[in-house]
Amino acid sequence: MKIGVDLGGTNIRVGRIKQGEVVKKISEPCKAHMPENEIINQLKIMISDLMAPGVESIGIGVPSVVDVEKGIVYNVANIPSWEKVYLKTILEEEFHLPVAVNNDCNCFALGEYYFGTERRYKNMVCLALGTGVGAGIIIDGKLYTGNNAGAGEIGCLPYLKQDYEYYCSSRFFQEYGMTGKEAYETAADTPLPLWNEIGRHIGELIKAVLFTYDPEAIILGGSVSKAFDLFKNKMYESLNTFPYPETIEKIQIFPSHAEDIPLLGASLLS
Repeated sequence: MKIGVDLGGTNIRVGRIKQGEVVKKISEPCKAHMPENEIINQLKIMISDLMAPGVESIGIGVPSVVDVEKGIVYNVANIPSWEKVYLKTILEEEFHLPVAVNNDCNCFALGEYYFGTERRYKNMVCLALGTGVGAGIIIDGKLYTGNNAGAGEIGCLPYLKQDYEYYCSSRFFQEYGMTGKEAYETAADTPLPLWNEIGRHIGELIKAVLFTYDPEAIILGGSVSKAFDLFKNKMYESLNTFPYPETIEKIQIFPSHAEDIPLLGASLLS
């Protein structure tokens, strides 16, 4: 058995995984604006609650640049106090088990590649549209992380007056007093023009992915992706202006259908 952790600025999710299935999991809002040690203690307690005889290792996905070998996370997105955290060392000393740390979108991509899709695409990009925007990249059947586990931070690319993250994540809805999850849950009351607008922006984001990686498939995850049916028409309208129509004809774009994919992917790190 293994412990998988999906640590984000909004929620922390922890699961106990056995033979590729999540047998037990817990989720809590992350104490994102608390001091570093408060969040570390929260994480320790949650992992302890799922610890059981037979657990062999712990894998953690974090929205940040990561020194994978040393397990250090830097400047964690939406957790201001986590500027440089020796997460691997801290948790190995606490639980006396091997701990592996990687970028959360890389965990998303690993989970989708091994557990998520009916067809195993050898070249795919997993776009996380949640609190922020990031991507996990599979090239020739292998996870591509870059030198600092930071390949795929496509949300930081300049776009319009801000960057893609500003227009394609939950931040888009903050101006209207809601999160992406809340917008989806109240879809009947959320004006359709909002979904049309974010659909156009997501289409432009996907164009950037196509120009950069030209994958077989793009899989959307995160809270915003749950509203795929509400924004997909405008997304595809944006894609119609892509200069290579053959690429658009071939590309497969669909939302992730398995909620526990990031936990499963994290468990594969160790």
